[in-house]
Amino acid sequence: MAAAGSFTGSAGALAHLTPRPTQTLFNDNYLTLNDLDFTQQFLPEVYEKEVERYGNRTISGFLRMVGAEMPMASDQVVWSEQGRLHIAYDPVVTTTTTVTIPAGAGGVNQNVIGPGATIVVASADGLVVEKAYVQAVAAPVAGAVELTVVGYAAATITAHAAGKVFVYGSEYAKGTSNAGTSVDAAFEQFNNKPIILRDKYNVSGSDTAQIGWVEVTT
Repeated sequence: MAAAGSFTGSAGALAHLTPRPTQTLFNDNYLTLNDLDFTQQFLPEVYEKEVERYGNRTISGFLRMVGAEMPMASDQVVWSEQGRLHIAYDPVVTTTTTVTIPAGAGGVNQNVIGPGATIVVASADGLVVEKAYVQAVAAPVAGAVELTVVGYAAATITAHAAGKVFVYGSEYAKGTSNAGTSVDAAFEQFNNKPIILRDKYNVSGSDTAQIGWVEVTT
């Protein structure tokens, strides 16, 4: 009969047990392979198969594991991706009351910012960020469009020789008929072709005589 508060067993069998005042997990309360003694009853569960944590450890195996693999029967695949309904122009020139969008700014050849839009105007380094309201839009001159704006925090905004602007919403008075500017999502077309991947693993003849084997699927 063991005394109260004591444990029975050999010192080796109880070496992994460390009494604690609270029911908390500690790293010294677990068995490690270095301390494992196969002559005692604390035998681990051994999983005989190798876990394919990263697929077959190639790019194609990674794509298969994350579900990004697509079967195809041709030597080329063509697909289209829909763009975001995100209106942004970079770079733009701003004064205290205007924002000038040059032709082709941000890769867009047409201005879709109309009166009533609420915009964010930022400096090129992003250190100065201001919100403004678009009051009017002038007719394009040589492809450039000038917006007349008024700031929310102050009546004017900061002038930038090269700034950024994007639309985050709109604001219209009650009963106005202006419905803003129509914004359609652009799309891009891509194409790709399959490639053949080959991997090889060399093993010496003396290593094949070892008796420790792990079953693998490849």
